[in-house]
Amino acid sequence: MAFYRQVGSVPPKRHTQHRDEHGALYYEELMGEEGFSGDSSLLYHRGLPPAIVDATVWDLPDQRTTPNHPLRHRHLRLHDLFDGDAPARTDVVTGRRLVLGNADVRISYVVASAPSPLYRNAIGDELVYIESGAAIVETVFGALPARQGDQVLLPRATTHRWLPSGPQPLRAYVIEASGHITPPKRYLSKYGQLLEHSPYCERDLHGPGEILLATGTDVEVLVKHRPGGQIAGTRMLYATHPFDVVGWDGCLYPLTFNIADFEPITGRIHQPPPAHQAFEGTNFVVCNFVPRKVDYHPLSIPVPYYHSNVDSDEIMFYCGGNYEARKGSGIGQGSVSVHPGGYAHGPQPGAYERSIGLEFFDELAVMVDTFRPLELGEGALACEDPAYAWTWSGRGPDGADRPGGGAR
Repeated sequence: MAFYRQVGSVPPKRHTQHRDEHGALYYEELMGEEGFSGDSSLLYHRGLPPAIVDATVWDLPDQRTTPNHPLRHRHLRLHDLFDGDAPARTDVVTGRRLVLGNADVRISYVVASAPSPLYRNAIGDELVYIESGAAIVETVFGALPARQGDQVLLPRATTHRWLPSGPQPLRAYVIEASGHITPPKRYLSKYGQLLEHSPYCERDLHGPGEILLATGTDVEVLVKHRPGGQIAGTRMLYATHPFDVVGWDGCLYPLTFNIADFEPITGRIHQPPPAHQAFEGTNFVVCNFVPRKVDYHPLSIPVPYYHSNVDSDEIMFYCGGNYEARKGSGIGQGSVSVHPGGYAHGPQPGAYERSIGLEFFDELAVMVDTFRPLELGEGALACEDPAYAWTWSGRGPDGADRPGGGAR
């Protein structure tokens, strides 16, 4: 997104000499997307950016996936993945548990209290939603405070680390792309400005306000990459600390956007999911469902109509309020619903009728729609509610009545 910022010390003209008070040159690094044709920033380092002294294998957490076969809707209880004192030993980077994934996007969940190692995702951008808790995200561009409701956007190859803060563990829902994550193109001018009909604007986006200057030698950075098409990890040992940047400027940098600043688009009749879209990636979109007034046509039915996902899997992470369409299904705070392409889904039994006359929905959810099928990660297999798929019919494959749909 072409939204220019300048932080710290930069020379008057790019690609020219920039020296410290003793006359030593700073080293200019261009960090850019799509070769030299996309958004970029210039960073000025004290040390040489490529200088490493070692590279060894980093064994990633389990990245295997299992097809959604036989095909069915699923309910995942993410809060069941981290019990007891596990968060005290867990960090946001190495403690992620893979929930869903395909070649375009991977979704993980983590509950953490420990500081993370320095980390860089060389595969694609990351969008991290803070369900609860707080953290400081230290990056090569500077520090970002992150709080409940923030969506932290970290461009591909941004070296950073997570430092949870506050009394509660940090609960984070992590969306890892295989490319870039941007605002929807329909909300951008031809020069990249967010337009008047966009549900948010540049004032709602918060980047680093000042630089971080760190010193040190033989500093380890964990790097996620994709050699030969398979996701892998490398431990790189840098000769000098990556946070040695004295200044930077440009249009590519990490930022936070709080979901409370998303302004919902409503209408007389039910608005389709694209009205809730906040970001897009290659072959997927991210939507924010926030508290809002709902349809005001005198004959409107505020909950969604039943629909078939012909081209996409719909993944909804429920992170606040009460989701009218899912009452009676067992879904609650921390749940994920998986509604795959291939057959219809929609409101639970009774929700269609109960919604008539409602004027406001108090719900909060982050949705990912993918345009290629998702597979189940080990995290999904560990926390699935097996009764959810039968909640529309009220009975399971054994013929037994299940009116509660596994609710608890």
